[in-house]
Amino acid sequence: MLIVDALTDQPGALLDTIDSPQDLRGLSLAQMEQLARELRETIIATVAETGGHLAPSLGVVELTLALHYVFDTPHDRLIWDVGHQAYAHKLITGRRDRFHTLRRYRGISGFPKRSESEYDTVETGHSSTSVSHGLGMAAAKAIRGERAKIVAVIGDGSMTAGMAFEGLNHAGDLGRDLVVVLNDNEMSISKNVGALSSFLSRKMTGKMVRRLRDHIEERLLALSSVGENILTVLRKSEESIKGFFTPGMLFEALKFKYVGPIPGHELGDLIATLENVRDHNHGPVLVHVITTKGKGYVPAETHPGDYHGIGPFDVATGAPKKNSGAPVSYTRVFGETLCRLARQDQRLVAITAAMPGGTGMLPFAAEFPDRFFDVGIAEQHAVSFAAGLALEGLRPVFAVYSSFMQRALDQLIHDVCLPNLPVTIALDRSGVVGADGPTHHGVFDLAFLRFIPNLTVMAPKDENELQQMLFTALHHDGPVVVRYPRGSGEGVPLDASFRLLDIGAGEVLREGRDVLLLPVGNRVSPALAAAERLAEAGIDAAVINPRFIRPLDSELIATWAAQTDRVVTIEDNCVSGGFGSGVLQLLNKRGLHLPTAILGYPDQFIEHGPQAVLWAKAGIDADGIVRSVQTLLR
Repeated sequence: MLIVDALTDQPGALLDTIDSPQDLRGLSLAQMEQLARELRETIIATVAETGGHLAPSLGVVELTLALHYVFDTPHDRLIWDVGHQAYAHKLITGRRDRFHTLRRYRGISGFPKRSESEYDTVETGHSSTSVSHGLGMAAAKAIRGERAKIVAVIGDGSMTAGMAFEGLNHAGDLGRDLVVVLNDNEMSISKNVGALSSFLSRKMTGKMVRRLRDHIEERLLALSSVGENILTVLRKSEESIKGFFTPGMLFEALKFKYVGPIPGHELGDLIATLENVRDHNHGPVLVHVITTKGKGYVPAETHPGDYHGIGPFDVATGAPKKNSGAPVSYTRVFGETLCRLARQDQRLVAITAAMPGGTGMLPFAAEFPDRFFDVGIAEQHAVSFAAGLALEGLRPVFAVYSSFMQRALDQLIHDVCLPNLPVTIALDRSGVVGADGPTHHGVFDLAFLRFIPNLTVMAPKDENELQQMLFTALHHDGPVVVRYPRGSGEGVPLDASFRLLDIGAGEVLREGRDVLLLPVGNRVSPALAAAERLAEAGIDAAVINPRFIRPLDSELIATWAAQTDRVVTIEDNCVSGGFGSGVLQLLNKRGLHLPTAILGYPDQFIEHGPQAVLWAKAGIDADGIVRSVQTLLR
């Protein structure tokens, strides 16, 4: 069995001639099918080296070709929801020669990026925004009297978010010329959940519907005139019958013309359908396309969740190229700790927003299925749902990526912190995350969490402290955020038993008289390394692990700041409004107007690249800390 389906004899031969979508429009159907195979080979070979979102991009190769073939891009606007499926789109829109730099530092982005190409209509990386973006563009075109098609491609997983339905509802009301393509593969990152997913699964391909219709016609015509009369009635009701077998009734109720479902890997059917849709000028249309996530690469088709986002791997086997000696990740420690805590406390329940694998919750889901909730891509709902659980005496833990938590800030303030409920937010992927870039970096959370009353915010220096912070959070009668980074920890041994931390109490890791270093979370280790190097140069640096961003250990920090007369704060976060700002406010309140350096990310979005490179560029690695201390002392 071939791992990659239908390898071409001359890999890249046709793709090498495609510099823009205009080059597609002169190809035959057979050539388009060959191009689809070459695109898959290129995507697989590249992602095997760079890592990336493999399965989503493989699933929409034919759809990408058909959309660019039929619509006059970039005059017609093509919007990719989330954008992690846009690799084929990048390859045929002038970035073929740079595609090998995908997700690499200063290479092309893994998501649509307007500065890269006029074909990238929207900067995107979070789900469920495409319909709203598209409707805004369609409304603007109508105001200016311009004629152009706006096409938004959204997955069925993204349809679980309320924002998608807000956009659909408004689009039906406005009646603007908008095309929404529903890419239905029954997957987001993990298997879809919820009533909507069940509804969308009531589908038959266009060919199946036609075969059923032909069979009914044949049998009725055999009944002579009676059959012809029945057939006449059925033909008038054909759309209603089709709606019974498909979810069209849902979108028709939202005042969309529903087309489909159609097979998403048959270029002829796709092109013919999209051409009909292109010529429809009477309000919004939804095209329901059935695709296979990971199409064309057997491991990705078999296990699409595992290949949604993947690091470098071996093409022949599909096995990841990983360093087996690397320490266990923070995410894994979180998942294992959650299971240990749940065995001790029956009140503990866990919540994910369509990310059970990414947040390390699969072991919990398997062991405690009745206490595990996957709410779909619905972070706002997840937080308010957690509040409801807490109101009834449970101890909910919502595990979410830092950048996705941005969507639920209002719910955190209004539904959790205002009533002071014991909800724990496990904030994974805080700080820079690497190749996924600015849409996924968690570099704003300290700033948007630090001002909320009643909220306790912790950041562990290592994976052992992570488990103790989770234990402390679950025994605290109020809302808590535990913030931890992507990737491996320090490899420290984990304590066999749990212990409570004193809320708001930091710890002195190293005494010193010349400067006080205040590193947050994963910056503790480089700060200690910097202190050792500074000692070699005759500079005596004290190092305190604050542990708590909110509340700060005011007495400890103020006492040591006064003793050293100089302070350097270090955080894997933006400097505007972050931990360092909190320390400055504390010192000012205490009347300590000391030379202070705040190290973190500048007031701009951070590009994609390896974490170590981005830490070094921001000056929050050991080298950068040493330089900042030396500058401060001078």
